[in-house]
Amino acid sequence: MTKAIAIVPTESGWKYLQQLCKHWSHKLEVELGEKSGIVRFSEAVATMSADETALTVEVEAVSQEVLERMKGVVSSHLDRFAFREAPLPFDWKAA
Repeated sequence: MTKAIAIVPTESGWKYLQQLCKHWSHKLEVELGEKSGIVRFSEAVATMSADETALTVEVEAVSQEVLERMKGVVSSHLDRFAFREAPLPFDWKAA
């Protein structure tokens, strides 16, 4: 497994996290907690948490290729929900 993490500065992280989890819950296994969410894809897991200043997104995938693809999937979906401040600054780091 390979991982990447991004800390995205936004005051609306919790709102975006909820929207994304609800969006994907129709087709994927999703856990939505208090200020956090987990989305399970077939070859990856996205774990997100939010506070007043940022949204933290961690993606763990079965391979580097899948990780790169899923980073794009997660960031593009979040940008859709964050259209007022998109594109969000995703600075992915190896985790």
